[in-house]
Amino acid sequence: MILVTGATGRVGYRLMEKLADAGADATAMVRVEARGADLPGTPRYVVASFDEPPPTEVLRGFDRVFLLSPAHEEQAALETVFIDALVEAGHRPHIVKVAADGFRDPGCEVRFMRSHWQVAVHLDALDLPVTYLAPSLYMENLLAAADTIREEGTIAAPAGQGRAGFVAARDVAAVAARVLTTPGHDGAIYVVTGPEALGYADIAARISAVFARQVDYEDQPPERALELMATSGMARWEAEGNLELFEWIRQGGAQGVTGTVREVTGASPLPLQDWLSNARASFTGWKSEPPSPPVFS
Repeated sequence: MILVTGATGRVGYRLMEKLADAGADATAMVRVEARGADLPGTPRYVVASFDEPPPTEVLRGFDRVFLLSPAHEEQAALETVFIDALVEAGHRPHIVKVAADGFRDPGCEVRFMRSHWQVAVHLDALDLPVTYLAPSLYMENLLAAADTIREEGTIAAPAGQGRAGFVAARDVAAVAARVLTTPGHDGAIYVVTGPEALGYADIAARISAVFARQVDYEDQPPERALELMATSGMARWEAEGNLELFEWIRQGGAQGVTGTVREVTGASPLPLQDWLSNARASFTGWKSEPPSPPVFS
């Protein structure tokens, strides 16, 4: 039986769809009972959280656990509490942990990646069976720029000429579904990317082509980016982490592209232009609500 944490997020929800389609025996962990009723299919769910895990007798029923939590200052501590609860339940489930591309790179100083690295160190010490999914930046992150793209014809980011292998959340979910339902993945680290590495100037050009209007890229000064993130109400820890992330992109840390999606699922990853077409309403409709964090979930 599979336990899915983060089941209501952009990856977790799509994972629940994939598992329902596959007829897999899955249970979602939700903080609020009403959210469990809105999940795809007719899933079971348990009301719990990372700092208040399900009871021991419930945890013993799962042999596979999908571990995904928001990027947050306490992320490593909360995931560690949850992992310890699994161990204390008296068995050794296979954990499929969502991290981020770069989390195993000793030279990466991005705090989001360091949080995942801390969790990986804990998992290594416990010698639990684990598979890591390390996605590149999500295409869905671009939704944060939808209003500026629509109203000003500009996408701004402090990314310089750096590139990233932007990946659709649906493709990360598809990889996760295969890993959770087929053997042979124990100990693997799957870096999950889209089909190509794109700079923000490339993204602006794709947006221009898909929506038939000129959109330009503004290489935003980091100080200005930090000011705007603070004005939007973003926590300082997350805003400073985003600047670290963009500096990592500027330095070429995110430019790798892998064949993981095709190798694991047998299907090609979604190109950006197709993702944009699917998200047309967000970029051409009424002003959107501010997107919620995190960067990597």
